[in-house]
Amino acid sequence: MRPCPYTIDSVMIHRPPMLLLDEVIEYNDNEIVAGATIRHDSTFITPHGVPGHAAIEYMAQACGAYAGVIALEGGLPVKMGFLIGTRLCKVRVPWFRLGDKLSISAAIVLHDEQLAAFDCRIEIDGRVVADAQLKVYQPDGDFLQANER
Repeated sequence: MRPCPYTIDSVMIHRPPMLLLDEVIEYNDNEIVAGATIRHDSTFITPHGVPGHAAIEYMAQACGAYAGVIALEGGLPVKMGFLIGTRLCKVRVPWFRLGDKLSISAAIVLHDEQLAAFDCRIEIDGRVVADAQLKVYQPDGDFLQANER
């Protein structure tokens, strides 16, 4: 894994308030680790924190950040993608609490030009609090092939 030279807004199409990630911490050709801290102004915040089921969106955005980094590394534009499904999703906490520092990882397990599957997880202080396999789609994309050119 290597540190990411790109800002989060350069690798993502999302913008606040729907940009949930704060940064890309590290990445390689097959995996990314992103970070997000739960704050008073976090999207989806309630008096209890951010609901645990928002984990799917945090993980989906990590997949998007991976696609954005790989696109930039290949000299391609960052494109929009879509979450099309999940399986084996387990969320082990009801809430992400104020001050929680989420480490969100997404590792590609298979892909073709437009479809991909990622094994994703969220950790807080080294403890896995959510994991899932996500399926994503990028229309007119070749984003996952960029690093193979």
